[in-house]
Amino acid sequence: MDAWDDALGPDPDFDGGDRSGLPPLTMEERAGVLDDLAELEVFRTLLEPTGVKGIVVDCPDCEEEHHVDWALMQANLRQLLDEGQTGRHEPPFDPDPDDYVSWDYASGYADGVAAMAEREEPSGQHSAGKHARDE
Repeated sequence: MDAWDDALGPDPDFDGGDRSGLPPLTMEERAGVLDDLAELEVFRTLLEPTGVKGIVVDCPDCEEEHHVDWALMQANLRQLLDEGQTGRHEPPFDPDPDDYVSWDYASGYADGVAAMAEREEPSGQHSAGKHARDE
């Protein structure tokens, strides 16, 4: 299960039974969630001061976009890490879609900020470009 496949938790119309018996996340899955948490903090640090309130997630279940603020996305990832699943959360009331960005947009923005910082280094040395996930 990918953290972004179902950011708001299981579909209430789906009776999957008791999910407490789910196997724990694999080491690779845990590492991916930890990477996502670290990236999310970078995104929030860079984008929140510009007025961005969080991440927009395409929901495959209802085929709609969900607008998830920074704190809720962080809580979802922590719950996924701790419990192997996320719970259902109340979405924001009447969110302005312009206040949210996709994960890909946030990642590209962070990459752009890092590239600008590299160009402005006083040493004049240029290192190979990095993706936000590599930091």
